[in-house]
Amino acid sequence: MLEMKVPSPGESITEVEIAQWLVQDGDYVEKDQAIAEVDSDKATLELPAEASGVITLKAEEGDAVAVGAVVCLIDTTAARPEGTSATTDSPSKEKQPAKATAIQTPPTTKESYATGTPSPAAKKILDEKSITSTSVSGTGRDGRITKHDALNAVPSMGSVGSKIRGESRTKLSMLRRKVAERLVEAKNTTAMLTTFNEVDMGPIFALRKEYKETFKAKHGVGLGFMSFFTLAVVRALELYPSVNSMIDGKEMLTYDYKDISIAVSGPKGLMVPVIRNAENLTFRGVEAEVKRLAIRARDGQITVDEMTGGTFTISNGGVFGSMLSTPIINPPQSGILGMHNIVERPVVKEGAVVIAPIMYVALSYDHRIIDGKESVGFLVAVKEALENPTELLMHSDVEKALEL
Repeated sequence: MLEMKVPSPGESITEVEIAQWLVQDGDYVEKDQAIAEVDSDKATLELPAEASGVITLKAEEGDAVAVGAVVCLIDTTAARPEGTSATTDSPSKEKQPAKATAIQTPPTTKESYATGTPSPAAKKILDEKSITSTSVSGTGRDGRITKHDALNAVPSMGSVGSKIRGESRTKLSMLRRKVAERLVEAKNTTAMLTTFNEVDMGPIFALRKEYKETFKAKHGVGLGFMSFFTLAVVRALELYPSVNSMIDGKEMLTYDYKDISIAVSGPKGLMVPVIRNAENLTFRGVEAEVKRLAIRARDGQITVDEMTGGTFTISNGGVFGSMLSTPIINPPQSGILGMHNIVERPVVKEGAVVIAPIMYVALSYDHRIIDGKESVGFLVAVKEALENPTELLMHSDVEKALEL
């Protein structure tokens, strides 16, 4: 009997949470088959089977399990079920159709708790409250209605025929809880202020319109806004190094490299992968790295190392329609740039009112080490680079900068 223990997903992580079992108790699993998804406070990882055999689960979904603890047993002496055979293909892929079939054709010998059937104790409480089980969302395993669910259930208001008003209670994932802790920590431990400015995106629009098709055809990635903003931030950090710093005890630690964290929305919540040494990247390099990290975050494949060690963060709330916000610093960093949506607005140019695509930008910073002069100067430097990208970001040679 093989004992499978929780592997360490990274330094300083002492426990994980069983987010989802991908197999059921008593299933026959193949070696290297993904059997569970586990959440750490930084990422979601797949747990592969260490051997082939019949699995016995030792933890429930939602359980917090210490690194090194046993989460399941695998009977390696068990015979492989008839009709299945080992293959060189990925066992996890091979297993999926069988699992889907099992879900589509549930056993008829007994009612499944997945339908929301209450436990006997829960049923008694619901009957006393005159509440139907269909109006209660179960939080137990496979959706069963527990005694706790029944105790918390509230009868709908009004007459018997009135519309049922339901509610659900969902446990926060370990990742979401860690994000919450870090946001509160940032508010409580930094002297955070935010400064604002606006950017005329017309010059970038013109460059993208002229070169985006050629750029994509040659490099296989789009010419988006993130490369312009990332390189504008790199330039501004060179001019104002205190923004690329953080407090370490009684000292200010300043970095000569620029590891830019980019906030992205993943299936498990907010994730912040890092573009390493952005100062060495071209437009093509930044766009390729943004695409790679975004895909890994979306697919739940991002690692702890890929989200650790940034020196400055860029957050783009504009993709969701945000006009203006005050982004929260990503500790222990000292600055974060917030991008917002682009709206055509009336502006004055050379004494005349014209329509221009305007984006509001915000810089939140830690006033303990960044003064107003540096914060405002930094944001103005970002604005200057974005409004004059050909000269300040491309050194007056667009085709060379875009590697066309």
